[in-house]
Amino acid sequence: MSRFFQRLILVLAVVVVAPLVVASIFSERGWFGVHAGGEQDGAYNQIHVYQQVLRRIQSDYVTDPNMTTGALHGLLESLDSDSSYLTPTEYKIWKERPTTGVAQVGITVSKRYGYATVVNVLPGSPADHEHVADGDVIEAIGDTSTRELSLAVIRLMLDGKPGTTVSLTLVKPRKADPDKLTLTRTIVPEPALGEQQYLDASVLYLKPAVINSDRVDQVAAKIKANKGKKIVLDLRDTGGDEEEGLRLANFFVEKGTLATLEGQKYPKVTFAADPAKYLTNAPLVVLVNRGSYGTAELAASAIAFAKRGDVVGERTFGEGSVQKTIDLPDGAALLLTVAKYQGPDGKKIQDEAVTPTVQTNANADEDVQDETPDKDDKPLDKALSILKGKNS
Repeated sequence: MSRFFQRLILVLAVVVVAPLVVASIFSERGWFGVHAGGEQDGAYNQIHVYQQVLRRIQSDYVTDPNMTTGALHGLLESLDSDSSYLTPTEYKIWKERPTTGVAQVGITVSKRYGYATVVNVLPGSPADHEHVADGDVIEAIGDTSTRELSLAVIRLMLDGKPGTTVSLTLVKPRKADPDKLTLTRTIVPEPALGEQQYLDASVLYLKPAVINSDRVDQVAAKIKANKGKKIVLDLRDTGGDEEEGLRLANFFVEKGTLATLEGQKYPKVTFAADPAKYLTNAPLVVLVNRGSYGTAELAASAIAFAKRGDVVGERTFGEGSVQKTIDLPDGAALLLTVAKYQGPDGKKIQDEAVTPTVQTNANADEDVQDETPDKDDKPLDKALSILKGKNS
């Protein structure tokens, strides 16, 4: 059994124990503030129990464990994958990280079950050349288990100077033994906008690949230049800027709520469709998969809720939140999620993802259209089949 599967068994234990241990640590460091009595009495009584648990572990466990950092990581990750605890050393590196000239291996990464998980892979990147795929689990970076690292630090470790290398231990679904990979970081060019014409040029296929201001502008230009054509919008393995994703949805949705953003102390923001940005009422199909991330999920959710088109493919990854950096007295920091995006149906994207209106995947046993460029692309086949029966 790989180390990943062995440690996965311990994840639930960490999630349960971490809050107990961390409450004790925070109390000892004075981060809870002044005892106010009343409703807090029960909490402070529990803190005493937590302290006893911590002391027993430290004094009687088989080895002398350093639980503080691990417990803090466990506590933050029990909230959501984007919340992180950074030690003073990690926080210093994080603040000093370069913003330009950074080379990558081409992986969008998040956390699932405590380990780094590949969300999607950039076409033509070093990771793509080594057949890294959506859903693969990065068990370790070098000799360090990703279970012991915050998401922010994992992302830092994957980046670096051009020409440098990073070693990964990768666990693939349905494969027990992990793979050892060494990837060379490089500056990977942004994929171009994908464009094709299908079904006797009656269908315009667009694949943004990334969602940013320039790319959304390019999509708008293509829509305007192909008035009257049905559209396949391919958002598989795609992410980017959330507000640009909502602008993309606005091209197809004329009015109504596109999404909201809200947190416990974060003022609610409602993103409404602007009729001035609306471009087309042409029949539409949106393609998604488990690598559709954040921005793409917001666009797909808005389009589906407005019944402007079918969403075809697999359940998406589930990402869409805002983080706040909170400095701690000892030089450490919290990257804490303070708000989450919700679709117009009120569902939090990060918690529930987006479920297609028509579910299919690349292994689905469906008829292949003659005009499909990739005969293994079953979701695209389904999209073309749906659009074939609609009038422009």
